[in-house]
Amino acid sequence: MSKSFSPPSLAPKAFTRSKDLIGVLLLAVLLAVVLPLILDPFRLNMVGKYLTYAFVAVGLVLCWGNAGILSLGQGVFFGLGGYCMAMYLKLQASTPEATKIQSTPGIPDFMDWNQITQLPFFWVPFKSLGFSIIAVMAVPAVFALVLAYALFKRRVGGVYFAIITQALAAIMSILIIGQQGYTGGVNGITDLRTLQGWDIRTDNAKFILYFVNVALLVGSILLCQFINRSKLGRILVAMRDKEDRVRFSGYDVASFKIFVFCFAAALAGVGGAMFTLQVGFMSPSFVGITPSIEMVIYTAVGGRLSLLGAVYGTLLVNWAKTSFSESFPELWLFGLGGLFIAVVLLFPNGLAGLYRSYVEPRLGALFSRKPPQAATTAPAPAE
Repeated sequence: MSKSFSPPSLAPKAFTRSKDLIGVLLLAVLLAVVLPLILDPFRLNMVGKYLTYAFVAVGLVLCWGNAGILSLGQGVFFGLGGYCMAMYLKLQASTPEATKIQSTPGIPDFMDWNQITQLPFFWVPFKSLGFSIIAVMAVPAVFALVLAYALFKRRVGGVYFAIITQALAAIMSILIIGQQGYTGGVNGITDLRTLQGWDIRTDNAKFILYFVNVALLVGSILLCQFINRSKLGRILVAMRDKEDRVRFSGYDVASFKIFVFCFAAALAGVGGAMFTLQVGFMSPSFVGITPSIEMVIYTAVGGRLSLLGAVYGTLLVNWAKTSFSESFPELWLFGLGGLFIAVVLLFPNGLAGLYRSYVEPRLGALFSRKPPQAATTAPAPAE
C-alpha cells in the first residue's frame, strides 16, 4: 500500500515576511489612496498630523515592545526634531526685507521683542536646508546618546529609566519656556511660511506634504521590520526576556540598548519635523510630560509588539481625541485615561493582540479550506 505524500509547508519565516509586506501594502493603500479620496483637505491634513505621531509610536515598538525599554520622554525627541525644522523655516521667513520694521532686521521677531540684537551662534547653521535635515535626526539621536550612555552603562533600567525620562521631559519643557529670547518661549516658533521659497501654507502644499509624510512613515516601518528580522532584532527580544543570560553570553547589552534608544529618538525627530511642516509651528506643549505619555498610549492601544498596530493605534486614539474634544470638551481626558486602563486590564497586547487572537485564526481557517473532492471507487482486486 503506497503512502500519500504531502509537500512541505511554507517556511515560517517566509510566511511571516509575506504577511508583514502585505500588511504594509494595505496600510499604504489606505493612507495614500483611500483617505485622500474620501476626506476633504482639512481632515486629510489632520490625518497627516496624526501620522507624525506614528513615527514616535513605531520607534516605541522597537524600544519598548522589543527591547523592553519604556521611555516616558519621547516627546523631547519629537520636539527637538520639530524645533530643528522650525528654526530653518523661521530664518526663511525672517529675511531683512520681511523684518524691516523691527529694531534689528534679519532676525526672528521674538528675538527682537526680547531685545536680542544678533542672531545666536547656534541658529546660524540652520540657514542651510541640508544641515537642518541632518539635524532633525542627529540632534535627537545625540541627545538620546548622552542620556542612554550615562544610564545604561550603569545598568539603570526598568521603572527608574522611565521616571528619569519623564523628568527629562519636564525639564526640557521648562527650559524651552524659560529661554524665550532664543526659543520663542511658551508660544514656540510660529508664523512659518516658506520652504526654499515654496509656500507651505496652501492646501496644495499640505496635500503634497501629506504624501511625503506617508512615504517616510512606510519607509520607517519597512526599516524597522528589517531590524526585527535581523540578528539584532532577535538579540533585542532576548534582552527583553532574559537580559542577564544575554549578558553572560558575551553580548554588550548596554550598547544594544543605546542603539535602539537612539534609533527611536531619530524616528521621533523625523515625526517632529513633519509635524512642523504640516501644522506650521512648534511649541513646548509637544515636549512635556503629557504628550510623551500620550505617545506611549498610542503604542499600547495599537499593540506594543506590532509596528502596524502602533500606526493604527495612533490614528484611532487621535481620532477619538478629536471627536471627544469637539463633543465633550470637559470629559475627553477621562475617556483617554479610561482607554489606557482598558488596554492594560482587558487587552494588554492592544489591537494587534485582538487581531492575532480572534481575527487571524478565522481568516486562516477560511482561506485554508480545501474544496471537497469527488469520492473515487477503488478498483476490484485482480483474480
